[in-house]
Amino acid sequence: MDLQSNLSLAKQSKELSIQTFKLQDLDWQSLESTMHKEQILLLALVPAVLGCLNTDTNSCASFIKSQVATASPFCATFTQTVVTATTGLPSWATNCSNKPSMISAECSCAYTGGSNPTTTLVTTTRATTATTTTTRAATTTAGGGTGTGCAPVNQLAGFGASASGAGTSGGTTVTSCSALTAAAKNGGVIKINGLLSGCGVVDLISGTSLLGVGSNSGIVDGGIRIKKANNVIVRNLKFSPAKKGDAVSLDGATNVWIDHNEFYSLGLVGGKDDYDGLLDITHASDLVTISWNKFRDHWKGSLVGHSDSNASEDTGKLKVTYHHNSFNNVNSRLPSLRFGTGHMYSNCYTNCPTSGVNSRMGAQVLVENCSFTNVPLSVVTNLDSKSDGYATERNNIFTGTSTTRITQASNFSPPYSYTMTSASNACGCVSSNAGVGIVTF
Repeated sequence: MDLQSNLSLAKQSKELSIQTFKLQDLDWQSLESTMHKEQILLLALVPAVLGCLNTDTNSCASFIKSQVATASPFCATFTQTVVTATTGLPSWATNCSNKPSMISAECSCAYTGGSNPTTTLVTTTRATTATTTTTRAATTTAGGGTGTGCAPVNQLAGFGASASGAGTSGGTTVTSCSALTAAAKNGGVIKINGLLSGCGVVDLISGTSLLGVGSNSGIVDGGIRIKKANNVIVRNLKFSPAKKGDAVSLDGATNVWIDHNEFYSLGLVGGKDDYDGLLDITHASDLVTISWNKFRDHWKGSLVGHSDSNASEDTGKLKVTYHHNSFNNVNSRLPSLRFGTGHMYSNCYTNCPTSGVNSRMGAQVLVENCSFTNVPLSVVTNLDSKSDGYATERNNIFTGTSTTRITQASNFSPPYSYTMTSASNACGCVSSNAGVGIVTF
């Protein structure tokens, strides 16, 4: 669970303002980022609830809000890539202590995203919310990827390419939680037939293949945990988590393939902390591929790295690939990545209210050939954590309310070959070929 998410509980009332917090006791950048997250979530409420700075008492907020003719054009094209210290900042930035992160947050507060126009297709790597409408087909990338009409649906690629589990043949078929729990202790090939409810958390050991039979098998009101295990595959299953738990949790796991599953709950109703994540990857888990899954109707999608304070364990680990997944009506964390390395390609993001790919705490992220529709902060590097992440995006489509906010370009190049679907075909391809019932066992 993301420890910082608990901050939202302190701001349920409209009467609580930013002045209530003792700013001198908090890390400014961490507070600022968290407040900006709440601003997006509670956009319809008053500024105090949004977490924007008070325009009556803060010179930065006051200037940006009141001096529209001067501030708005800058906010509309603001990029932090070329800004270090005071270099590249306007003279009025002294009102904001010459802090790019403060300017970025207050531009968003004052102009709801900096008055950016609706975007279409971005074809160049850039760290700016400015857009281009030039259309270009996907081509071979520096990392060895190629674009196609629709990539092969039964092909393992990415960081988790060495995962094989116990294969897919033979094994034990289970139809109850008790049978699943017993089989999981021995590993091997386990096939779930039907929807199992109330299993609690089922632990998988090394060398396990957990597979679904048909198109309506899986675990509801429960989940699985892959803890300190190696070589595990999970395919063709439905997961709907219990409250206060993850649907699928990787904890110190390596060589894992999560493929052709469906993750969901009740939608964006109730409190965002009523449920935890759909798929969380933590504690130095490594070499993971998440492919051809459907994530829908949930607050927290996929967290990679559980805490800003876990650098000693996570640095150099948490290498994950997300490809050909759909994220529909999922609020955020698609994924949210700390410290690690993430490659996201040919995913389809639709109507995700707060953010998409969130690179934090020095994480290196490459996002390519994805389609974003109505996803504010589709790719962002300065949200939620005290230190920014790195991201490069290329050949993606941004439509509706979708924007990016990238403060640092990533230098990550995939060390493997992979086959992409073009961004223009990603949603159609994923809609028809992701989720359960596509692969059979």
